[in-house]
Amino acid sequence: MPSLTNTIPDRIRERLGEERTLRRLHLQDRLVRRKVAQGLGPFALERFFSVNACVAAVVAACGLSERGLRNILDLQVVEHDVVIPGLPSPFEGFRLLQLADLHCDLDTRVMERIREGMASTPHDAVVLTGDYHNDVRAPFDRSLAEMLRFLPSLHPVRFAILGNHDFLEKVYPLEEAGLPFLLNESVSIERGGKRLWISGVDDPHFFRTHDLKLARATIPEQEPAILLSHSPETYREAAKLGYSLHLSGHTHGGQICAPGGFPIYRNAPGCRREHIAGSWREAGMIGYTSRGSGSAGVAARFHCRPEITVHILRSRTNPQTPLSR
Repeated sequence: MPSLTNTIPDRIRERLGEERTLRRLHLQDRLVRRKVAQGLGPFALERFFSVNACVAAVVAACGLSERGLRNILDLQVVEHDVVIPGLPSPFEGFRLLQLADLHCDLDTRVMERIREGMASTPHDAVVLTGDYHNDVRAPFDRSLAEMLRFLPSLHPVRFAILGNHDFLEKVYPLEEAGLPFLLNESVSIERGGKRLWISGVDDPHFFRTHDLKLARATIPEQEPAILLSHSPETYREAAKLGYSLHLSGHTHGGQICAPGGFPIYRNAPGCRREHIAGSWREAGMIGYTSRGSGSAGVAARFHCRPEITVHILRSRTNPQTPLSR
């Protein structure tokens, strides 16, 4: 597949907005130039070493490469019960499957495990919370091809957002193949004449082209809305705007953690430790940060299993089921 260019169809530019589109393209160009160290100062770290290569070297020196690789394939299905007050009765027990941080060109065996996991896990819809590519300095043709092969495995009701590893050029071919993206937009799922809203914002971590208020603008105040935000960094604003559920990834739960799952590196400025993995709460909003279905940078995980998450929506607490397990 030939390399893609920075030609963005007008309808996508209009949906994201010209200012945000230009900002994204500018920062994308900056990432590409880093690959050959163009425009970097003489002492920029990228000129001398790769952080990922250093981590991989340490893992190899400790004799842990094979174990780390096994761990990225040790996919766990996590069920997370979510109480949403005012949830319309047709959505009682609705199973929303979340995939996060596929980084699908790191090791394609991960994608096969994810296919198997989804096939054996009942769900009513699927959301993808960003990061389909691995090395942002490398061409994304391969990750795009992997995603196109992956799409037939997804539930027909599916929505996606972009992450900090994703270039805007991927939206058009993936949407043409049947994966709708939410670019600071909202859509509704209808059941029994009732609606459940899904909002999605663009990446708030690196590109910072998100707009939670715009995404929520078309949603009636009394109807519940679920926010897809690549990073949990948007938790405060999301709670103030009245979102019922905030789904994110980005952190990988730390990916390489100390025993007990303590993250060595968080990569989410302004977030508390509880935002790095699992269920959390902010005011009246429930949040969940996936540990990631794939892995990035280094083909290794320690004390931090990858996951497929199924969020089970309820209007009240089920006494037979804990809120998070």
